[in-house]
Amino acid sequence: MTESQTMHAPDDDYQRDLHPDAGAEQSDERMTTAYECKDAHQRWRHFSDDELKQIPVLVEGTRLRQGSTYLDLYADPPREFRADGGQTAGRYNLYVPKNEADYQVWNRLLGIDNPERTGDE
Repeated sequence: MTESQTMHAPDDDYQRDLHPDAGAEQSDERMTTAYECKDAHQRWRHFSDDELKQIPVLVEGTRLRQGSTYLDLYADPPREFRADGGQTAGRYNLYVPKNEADYQVWNRLLGIDNPERTGDE
């Protein structure tokens, strides 16, 4: 084996298969806002335009971050889920990434009406 050749353990390959994005920049989430989505205006009409502008939504074709939590606004009722590897936002998805959303708005989207958790005190 020459100096320019490197050998890696089989475990490295296994870990790379399990975590293909490990060590990679995970900023490939492309977003818009619920305000830009016609369906969101219809479904969430109790939110003002300013509030809809504060709700980040993944653009169709955007890859979800494995292990991250999202809210599916198309589900009835909306539900939280943890992304598996390889998931992407489709045409009929309105995925809100939890790490990008205001926690009070997130709680309102989930139907939580406790004023302490929604900021409506």
